[in-house]
Amino acid sequence: MKRIDILLFDDFTALDAFGPAEVLGGLEDCALSFVSLAGGEVGNHLGLRVMTEKLDPEEPRFILLVPGGFGTRPGSRDPELLGLIREAAASSEYLLSVCTGSALLAAAGLLEGLRATSNKTAFEWASGCGPAFWDRQARWVRDGRVFSSAGVSAGIDMALGFVSEIYGGEKAESIARRIEYHRNPDADRDIF
Repeated sequence: MKRIDILLFDDFTALDAFGPAEVLGGLEDCALSFVSLAGGEVGNHLGLRVMTEKLDPEEPRFILLVPGGFGTRPGSRDPELLGLIREAAASSEYLLSVCTGSALLAAAGLLEGLRATSNKTAFEWASGCGPAFWDRQARWVRDGRVFSSAGVSAGIDMALGFVSEIYGGEKAESIARRIEYHRNPDADRDIF
């Protein structure tokens, strides 16, 4: 089974993590794991508590997914978290970020020379976290092995876009039907 690690941190946004998880969980050859810097329970601003495993940065994985949320602000200045993301990225086939999760990738130096996007309401802050070719208009962006999405619900469209590009359009449509989601398949069109 291919490993998908979803990196959680205090004050992550639930839909940023669980929207893509619902999509990627539809890939029969993959297994999802919720991971964090130290392992154990991680919570968010809604009071949601999730038990996580400690992220092993050297373990090979298919996808490392980094959600956004209020916790990205302190996270963007946390050398231990950023170092872990950098190390884990090196052993990941694909990197996916949702919303201000792209700010963590940028602060870790993983977006330099790449196109990326982020949440429109936090765009100035996120794009100031590190060099990239920031695209304010995109719903999501793929640049090589890195996929980034705009805010919150855009992560579902990005995850379906990932499935479409890697597994084919029929698989993406099948997952969208299963979760009864009206998909926006146009990465360049974001009404926000």
